[in-house]
Amino acid sequence: MAQDHQNDGTAAADAIVAEADTGARNATGFQGKLIIAICITWSLFQLYIASKLPGVMAQLTGFTDFANVVAQARYIHLAFAMSLAILAFPMFKSSPRDRIPAYDWLLIALGVGASLYLVFFRYQIADRPGLWTDTDMIVSAIGMIVLLICVYRSLGLPLVIIASIFVLFAFFGGESAWVRDITNYGGASPKKALGHYWMQTEGVFGVALGVSTTMIFLFVLFGALLDRAGGGNWFIKVAIALLGALRGGPAKASVLSSMMTGMISGSSIANTVTTGTFTIPLMKRIGFPAEKAGAVEVASSTNGQLTPPVMGAAAFLMVEYVNIPYIDVVKHAFLPAVISYIALLYIVHLEALKMQMQGLKKAGRHIGPIMILILFLSGFLVLAACTFLMIGLRAFLDPIMGDSIYVAVALVGVIYLALLYVASKYPDVEMDDPNAPLEAPRLTPTLIGGLYYALPIFILVWNLMVKTEGLERLSPALSAFWATIFMIIVALTHRPIKAFFRGESAVAAAFWAGKDDFVQGLIMGARNMIGIGVATGAAGIIVGTISLTGAHQVIGQVIEVVSGGNLMILLVLVAVLSLILGMGLPTTANYIVVSSLMAPVIIGVGAQSGLVVPLIAVHMFVFYFGILADDTPPVGLAAYAAAAISRGDPIKTGVQGFAYDIRTALLPFMFIFNTDLLLIDVGLGKAVLVFCVALIAMLIFAAATQGYFIAKSKKWESAALLFIAFMLFRPDFFMDMVSEKYTSAQGSAAVETIATQPEGALIRLTVSGPDFDTGDDRRTTVTMTYDGSGGEESLSANGLAVMPEGDQLLLEEPFPGTPFFGSLGTEYDYYGDQPVVIAMVEVENDRLPKELFFIPALLLLAGLVLIQRPRATQPAF
Repeated sequence: MAQDHQNDGTAAADAIVAEADTGARNATGFQGKLIIAICITWSLFQLYIASKLPGVMAQLTGFTDFANVVAQARYIHLAFAMSLAILAFPMFKSSPRDRIPAYDWLLIALGVGASLYLVFFRYQIADRPGLWTDTDMIVSAIGMIVLLICVYRSLGLPLVIIASIFVLFAFFGGESAWVRDITNYGGASPKKALGHYWMQTEGVFGVALGVSTTMIFLFVLFGALLDRAGGGNWFIKVAIALLGALRGGPAKASVLSSMMTGMISGSSIANTVTTGTFTIPLMKRIGFPAEKAGAVEVASSTNGQLTPPVMGAAAFLMVEYVNIPYIDVVKHAFLPAVISYIALLYIVHLEALKMQMQGLKKAGRHIGPIMILILFLSGFLVLAACTFLMIGLRAFLDPIMGDSIYVAVALVGVIYLALLYVASKYPDVEMDDPNAPLEAPRLTPTLIGGLYYALPIFILVWNLMVKTEGLERLSPALSAFWATIFMIIVALTHRPIKAFFRGESAVAAAFWAGKDDFVQGLIMGARNMIGIGVATGAAGIIVGTISLTGAHQVIGQVIEVVSGGNLMILLVLVAVLSLILGMGLPTTANYIVVSSLMAPVIIGVGAQSGLVVPLIAVHMFVFYFGILADDTPPVGLAAYAAAAISRGDPIKTGVQGFAYDIRTALLPFMFIFNTDLLLIDVGLGKAVLVFCVALIAMLIFAAATQGYFIAKSKKWESAALLFIAFMLFRPDFFMDMVSEKYTSAQGSAAVETIATQPEGALIRLTVSGPDFDTGDDRRTTVTMTYDGSGGEESLSANGLAVMPEGDQLLLEEPFPGTPFFGSLGTEYDYYGDQPVVIAMVEVENDRLPKELFFIPALLLLAGLVLIQRPRATQPAF
């Protein structure tokens, strides 16, 4: 009976994933085969355009369209996505699930035709840029309508409503005097707007869809192949083997396995079901209530979207939007993600302590917390050692092999065969029945039995991050391509090779099983991309509206008025709006929407209030809150999926999941004011200190929110823990109370102050003058780096021509192409009666290091330990 009950929950969760991610229609006969064929064709097409085959085929045949297809790939990509959205997702709840109705065939013809129109008539379109014909307009309107229908079918109403509002704004926003005053947008004709959205790469076919075409699909396909080949199951089993025997072990294993699968997963909902099917029943069996079991899985799975190297594919969009190298995105995202996951492990541990739980039984040697920590550190050391070994070997062989990759391929092949040989000595890593007797598997056979699954991930990360002399890092797209190719080899060969090493006779059967894994991986990769493909196209409508109208300025104006210039109110409003905007959206569309609308608000309104932070910190802030929407009621889809498995209440599961995620919601506020947490301009030694202190602070914060530290905390003790966590996260807050952070100067004294600074010093400039649109006084703070050439000379080198006049420093209009043209040149009226001036220059004072405040914080923590220790009723571990 319990088994049937659990199977019903898993089936319900799978249905939620199908509704939200992969398609709920299960057509039979020819129509079902057609859907499968399109999925396989789409996956193979994406591999084709990522490879060198188009160029090779063009050279061999002289037919240039083999190569031109790469340039037209995003149009074909959207055609595939819309076709599958229509085929796989029924239009209405009453629509047939087992067949495709006639109106869907019509929609496919219209959607595909509108996309491929841009391919077949590309030369004619290029000859008349901006001079759109009536046919262009009809095709554009059809394409937009079909795209929004596809978004509705695959993702529901939220993104359709948001995109529709922006389309209406583009058409009718210019009729509002208030909008014209803020944005200087006078409206757009239907021809101009539709052409902007569909006929060029400013709207639907913009950066977002381009990244989906070139990068995101390959990473999603890689994850699907890895999971289908057994890698996802291996992650779960290793996590259970490592942590299952500890207090609340299954819950801790849920956190770890969700982190490992979430790193390469493009969906928190699918991640919830993949790991939750096994971990949630185990959590319930050791004593976790249904809602808390589901909430742990939800919090773990949503946080996986924040974890490098993939971050739900948002990492690659950040590369484009923030304009920094991929390796920097990974570096900045690393520390917050790691300390957030460790804190979640600690929260689970505290829950287990409060409920006096035990771990799973485990055969063989028991692994304690200290040994687990050593294994973690050893794992990082082994990975680092392997990386440096490969770098050293590549450098050693460089004179022999030059640019050839054959030696590297041979080396990887030898390592793969060696790992398979070792794995063949152990039983295959198979998923256990979560309702079987409670026992954790042994770590050694589990880890070694599937260690070859880590090799494709290692190749992916190494290609993305490792740079050797004479060998540049590969692009994210090329890294994903080679990792996917190797993953295909693994999926096809790991079963038959292991069977061969074991001397089994069923080598052929094992090969066919591998072939099935490969084909199913291609199918699931394409199905997982349906929502992402149409979502990035629809999100392009929002981005296109902003570039056409400046719509984000309206939102910024509203938030500025509501916040009254208060920075904390501003950030809270942006956080809440990011949560609302992110509800019901896949990770990639989520990031595009919140970054397009909310990031400019923090940058623009924040600068007027004196808040100047790196662009990556702003994007990480809105991204964090957008992702937290996945477990925020009432639309938290991950919570519904987890509740379907746990048989708990989805709203209570979502509320509890968000309660666990409060620590994640805290981090963005901290790294906005303390960018050390993002490892911005931080050396190795300081990075270690920042990591250790931030981890202690996060664990203390988790203990405060759980009301349990060494023993059950009293209210004043929880308040003291919160105060300690704040001191560790924001030591500069207290240092600013002791001594002024900046010395300020005005007029000619400001130029002299700049000249006294060392080269490389950060200079804050507060600019004041009439707003270009309203004429009202506007203040903006910007920063520049002093180049050591002198005050006026350094300002001039940054495109800021100044002229001292009394106690003022008059500023001339920055020229286009200079660093501050975008932030200052277009925002101020330089030709009005009131001059634009640099009202104030601020330079940092030479003062004691802010880290001194760590000492009283740690002393206060030690005092709380001494106070609570006599009340402890059970061991800490």
